[in-house]
Amino acid sequence: MGMFNLEPLERIQPIPKAEFIKNYHRPQRPVLIENLTNAWNDKWTFDHVKSLVGDQTVPLYDNKPAQGKESVYEPVTSMRFSEYIDLLKTRPTDLRIFFYTLKDHCPQLLKDFEYPDIGLKFFKRLPALFFGGGLAKVFAHYDIDLPDNLHIHFEGSKRVVLFGPDQSKYLYKVPFSIHNIDKIDMENPDFDRYPALKHARGYEVYMKHGDALYMPGGWWHYITYLDGGFSMTLRALPRTPERAAQMLYNVFVMRLIDNTMRGIQGQKWLDFKERWAYRRTQRLLSHRSHSKT
Repeated sequence: MGMFNLEPLERIQPIPKAEFIKNYHRPQRPVLIENLTNAWNDKWTFDHVKSLVGDQTVPLYDNKPAQGKESVYEPVTSMRFSEYIDLLKTRPTDLRIFFYTLKDHCPQLLKDFEYPDIGLKFFKRLPALFFGGGLAKVFAHYDIDLPDNLHIHFEGSKRVVLFGPDQSKYLYKVPFSIHNIDKIDMENPDFDRYPALKHARGYEVYMKHGDALYMPGGWWHYITYLDGGFSMTLRALPRTPERAAQMLYNVFVMRLIDNTMRGIQGQKWLDFKERWAYRRTQRLLSHRSHSKT
């Protein structure tokens, strides 16, 4: 067992839009911006959300990966929102709310924030919330539609590990997917079983209430909730024609192939992809070693 080679992610105070575009957006560098949302984040609390939508019933997900023909979008249970928030406030849980869109479920909250003017063209249809308890983890992945994300955290704290797209070759990325082999323990990686992980280089950042994390498109993220909290993600559409084309392929071709094969073969397809990912990464690691000798 071992530890990933991680550097602390750069933390900055709000800067002019032109400076953010030059130093972070154009070079696609992640960064944590403190105090970016001070003008409005005082309303973003469990109690305020509970007062607005406590009567709603919400689908909940846990840490277990989907198996066989199970859909990754199928919740494990559901609960009244007020009961779920009470759970988050009182004890650890791995139950999460995934992609709770404000326009569809709680448009009142849209009155309680402003889109930060940092040079990103946000897709205003999809401000979404993500909730999790002190045992919740979000598996290592990158977003299938390759957006630039601004991820703003509220209540509690969370740990985020980031890897750039160029590190995919070391992470045992699963073909026709946006994640790596789910047997990999991202908190205590087994370098004997998965030796390529030793070569991955990434960043680590701890987020508290009001912190805003800029994650460029295609960046891997692994998230651990340290206690109950929630975050809002603002998404910006792909910034180049090449990335837009890759996004269209991911959404309309890659996902269709994966869902079709999973529907036909179930767990056999998942096992085949994991063996493929392992062999491919091990071959790359072997070639890397030979090139240095």
